[in-house]
Amino acid sequence: MIPHRLTFVLQLLVTLACAAFLLVPALASMLAGVTANYFQGLRSGLTLRWIGEVLALYSGTIGLSIAIALGTLGVTLVLGVPAAWALARKPSRLSRLVEEVVTLPVAIPGLALALALILAYGGFRAFRMSPLFILVGHVLYTLPFMLRAVMAVLAAVDVKALEEGAASLGASPLQRFFHVVVPNAKGGILAGALMVVTLSIGEFNLTWMLHTPLTKTLPVGLADSYASMRLEIASAYTLIFFVLIVPLLVALQMFGRALPAAPAKGGRP
Repeated sequence: MIPHRLTFVLQLLVTLACAAFLLVPALASMLAGVTANYFQGLRSGLTLRWIGEVLALYSGTIGLSIAIALGTLGVTLVLGVPAAWALARKPSRLSRLVEEVVTLPVAIPGLALALALILAYGGFRAFRMSPLFILVGHVLYTLPFMLRAVMAVLAAVDVKALEEGAASLGASPLQRFFHVVVPNAKGGILAGALMVVTLSIGEFNLTWMLHTPLTKTLPVGLADSYASMRLEIASAYTLIFFVLIVPLLVALQMFGRALPAAPAKGGRP
């Protein structure tokens, strides 16, 4: 009994140490964003001045990040869900090859992917200067996450058998997609959607190469504030970033627990 309790205590200590190692710097940075003077610490008092300055200077980056994230979500839903359906219903060597090709942007560094986009489409000046250029990069980067999430759920529920049942009742392919596939894949769609939004808002390497002075997103603005502003302003920017991104991560965990598990192949519905 004692060895088991000792093992539990050691595991708990290691877990708490790792959590502290990750959380303490983040909490210190957020606290600096509401401190009047970081070098004097809490003795200087708390203030929302730096958050106000960040909103005045970089509010455009926050709005643009949210707009690009929502646009990326829309495109990945339109492309990823039907593609996952097509790949899941007819598994073959070709489908696995297509899946691997779509997943390549995740394996390639973001800077390399951005450079490829610049070389391919940088000559189109209006497109290059538009936020749509960043959106294309984010779609390429996040599409595999939507695709894999939906495919995993469709494989678990055996969508091919469900489709055959619906087809035997006279359902058209469009009806099968919206009334059979989408309802059964909603867990994967939701998980993929939250993953896409959080990744798009937090993506830096790819966006740093694709942005222009007029198309800065939130992570790029954060790097700019760290380089050229006071430490308090940069920390306030970090605080705003956490306020935007943490609720999405919490929602991902909550919805993942709330959704019922899909039945395995051959299991009872």
